[in-house]
Amino acid sequence: MACRISELVLDAADPERLAAFWSQVLGYVELGREDDGSIEIGPPDTGFGGPRPTLVVSPSSDPRTAKLPLHIDVSPTDRDQDAELERLLVLGARPVDVGQTGAETWHVLADPEGNEFCLLRTRLQPL
Repeated sequence: MACRISELVLDAADPERLAAFWSQVLGYVELGREDDGSIEIGPPDTGFGGPRPTLVVSPSSDPRTAKLPLHIDVSPTDRDQDAELERLLVLGARPVDVGQTGAETWHVLADPEGNEFCLLRTRLQPL
């Protein structure tokens, strides 16, 4: 037997804002809320347990003091990389310099709470 990633958990100072951002980025919807203020978002058609992992945005007051050891990579599905970059910037992403040379085929961005993620060039088919 093997495992499969079923959900990713992001700590957030403002779970509402971060859940809304990632819902728009990924085309996800709110699946549920927990008593602790966590918000789970995921694919509208399958929810938890489908081929794409859900995201749980969990409230946290702990300040982030360093670069995260893990980050999310996203790929456009219905437009090219340049058009998707513009869409992500309008949603609230911002460019981040982590030492890129300028020759990379991806863009390094940060979500509204400063979590780095990359927009890859390869266009994928939607699931």
